[in-house]
Amino acid sequence: MAELAYPLPTFHFTVDLGGTIINCSEVSGLNIEVDMIEYRDGASSTFSKQKMSGLKKYGDISIKKGLFKDDKQFYTWLDAHKGNNASRKDVTVILKDEAGGPIMTWKLINAWPKKISSPTLSADKSEVAIESIDVVCEGITIE
Repeated sequence: MAELAYPLPTFHFTVDLGGTIINCSEVSGLNIEVDMIEYRDGASSTFSKQKMSGLKKYGDISIKKGLFKDDKQFYTWLDAHKGNNASRKDVTVILKDEAGGPIMTWKLINAWPKKISSPTLSADKSEVAIESIDVVCEGITIE
């Protein structure tokens, strides 16, 4: 009898922000896309365009975490921008199995913060304060 195989759950993961492990509630946007280039030679006998692959591009990655007293890690990283020089870090996202071992690892190359979103404050809700940071990168490798 064949062993049952289940898809991987998404709730057990860690995020390493350039050497610092952060506890976060969500990571989204781990996308890789390839541009499509259309080309038609004027002397072509076919009346359609060729479709060629172009450059890779990577989506904005959003990392969300609970807000703690005196925790300014996201803001410190964003404030490290000096003119046109962003503070770049390699960010690693590791999906783990039940025993805590790595199953899949995404490495964001030369990542830097693009946007920070503070939590929405509301007097009539009973929720955890969640802040998020949108990060851009120059590459994503999957290990």
